[in-house]
Amino acid sequence: MEQLHILRDLAVIFAGSLLVILVFYRLKLPALPGFIVAGILLGPNALGFVNDPQDVEGLAEVGVILLLFTIGIEFSLSRLKEMGRQILVGGFSQMGFTILATLAAGLAFLGSWRVALFLGFLIALSSTAIVLKVMTDAGEIDAPHGRLATGVLIFQDLCVVPIMLVLPFLAGKAEGGVIGLLIALGKAALVVVGVIIAARTIVPRVLREILKTRSRELFLIAVILIGTLTALGTAAAGASLALGAFLAGLIISESDYGNQALAELMPFRDIFISLFFVAVGMLVQLDIIREHIVLTLVAVAVIMGGKTLAAAVGPALMGYSGRVALLAGVAVSQIGEFSFVLAKEGRVAGLLPDLLYQQFLGVAVITMLVTPFLLQGGPAMLDALEKLVPLDRLLPGFRPRDLAPVHEQVKDHVIIAGYGLNGRNVTAALRSIHVPYLIVELNAQTVRKARAEGEPAFYGDATREEILRALGADRARMLVIAISDPAATRRMVRVARDINPGLYIITRTRYVVEIPELTRLGANVVIPEEFETSIEIFARVLAHYNVPREEVERLVSEIRASHYQALRPGSRPRLTLTGTFRTIPEIDVERIVLGSTAPVVGRTIADTALRSKTGALILAVRRGESDVATPDADFRLAAGDVLVVVGQPPQLKSAYRLLTGSEPS
Repeated sequence: MEQLHILRDLAVIFAGSLLVILVFYRLKLPALPGFIVAGILLGPNALGFVNDPQDVEGLAEVGVILLLFTIGIEFSLSRLKEMGRQILVGGFSQMGFTILATLAAGLAFLGSWRVALFLGFLIALSSTAIVLKVMTDAGEIDAPHGRLATGVLIFQDLCVVPIMLVLPFLAGKAEGGVIGLLIALGKAALVVVGVIIAARTIVPRVLREILKTRSRELFLIAVILIGTLTALGTAAAGASLALGAFLAGLIISESDYGNQALAELMPFRDIFISLFFVAVGMLVQLDIIREHIVLTLVAVAVIMGGKTLAAAVGPALMGYSGRVALLAGVAVSQIGEFSFVLAKEGRVAGLLPDLLYQQFLGVAVITMLVTPFLLQGGPAMLDALEKLVPLDRLLPGFRPRDLAPVHEQVKDHVIIAGYGLNGRNVTAALRSIHVPYLIVELNAQTVRKARAEGEPAFYGDATREEILRALGADRARMLVIAISDPAATRRMVRVARDINPGLYIITRTRYVVEIPELTRLGANVVIPEEFETSIEIFARVLAHYNVPREEVERLVSEIRASHYQALRPGSRPRLTLTGTFRTIPEIDVERIVLGSTAPVVGRTIADTALRSKTGALILAVRRGESDVATPDADFRLAAGDVLVVVGQPPQLKSAYRLLTGSEPS
């Protein structure tokens, strides 16, 4: 009967979650906060459809372990090296300032440094799941603020491990004091070293042998077994199962099979994580929030505002503008899912009284619920704020002094916003035809490197009017926007068009839906990545079927000239070729070796009547070390000749029988 009880609760949870998520989908909101709302509604503190959420918590804890496992798979040492500055500077400043501010406030209002420090740990963590999901859907994950936010989240994920190790000592439940803590950290370090050795030696060989069976089931079982054994090993060493799950994911990420393992585990992780958020919602007591509504809302505002400023300090130190720094700060201003796990452990350890625990849950849930709205409306809010307070004065980027402003009075030049792959390709093309150009980039390190290569690169935020004027936008011929930030792109187009109505503006976009808005704001040409990928694919397909290059180029030009009308959703593409290229049959090439007993040895090509009997054509003959291209009709064939024959598959089979006297294998 207990099994039936759990199944009934799961059925209620999935049915209620389905309805709530459908509503969230209609409102264009991310699903993860919807699971929290579903948990609040279904739990014992609201409608009461599920009276005992502890039955669900066991499955939810599995979800957290799977989350850490998949984060470990997505995380790699090469990625850590690539994003080193964003991770260390951005993450350390955000965690450090948040913990210190919470510790000071906690000492003033709570009096216990242990509780205050623990609250600092809880508040400092942000929601990796929500932030990455919302920013990926919005196409902002590769924008400057998206990369900065990702770096902070990676640093936080790494900090979960030492926080879990410190928790028993902070609660005063561990033996040995400082020495015991050092021993625990030493054990954890040994486990990490062992994991790295296993990642480089044992695991790749094991997975390689299993993949030889071509069985998805065996591969999935092996991946789960690696995670289980690693988690049990860390638990035996005195660390947590969650740490083991993260390290197990790291093992697989360093092999060649990380992507496949992630693909296999994603459905399981998503289901369990959904249960985790539902379970969190069930734990929230609405009565506590109602009784302390003012305190709760003030705490939400202070925490999110404080975390925004704390996270913005790191980007400012790295030279980013105030707008980008604050956008990154807004992205990580909520409280994260791992905070719930730590809060539960802290409650058991006696660090959080029941009332404080419930107040924390209420505040944390509200911060997660408002995050999607803040991320969507963040650029507009900062635009409004900038009219009142110049952000670069409120939070000035500490720009290196060697990155001086523009002094060259060039004209009829091209301004290139963004010096990534697309920006570099544009500069190479302009340089080849001797057209003057200026580069503007927000990454100070990229600017410094470009200048070392002799490029006219300048540091600045091209969404600002004064930066574009300093670059000579009023006398420029063209503006090329090659960045990955949709909101910044729209703002840049609008500001540039106001400065120079005659400026020719070319911009890229990742999504088709951005085209009408960018065109309305003043862009002359909008190049969508989706359509350009489609054009490249069909151009290569047509080339494979021997459609002449000029015909393919004509089609491509027509599509681009019509602003990709043929490829837009809702219209069926109609591409018309001027010749009969659509009916070109499949043509193959085969090499046929003439043996000493071949019936055509000693005869000329004309004597074989190959063309009239089979339809195939001898394109070339290789004799010894020499090649004869397009041999004449009177060319005499000899034993050992290698004939290069072209034709359709049936024609080649007939040619093989005629030339060799045997059936093709």
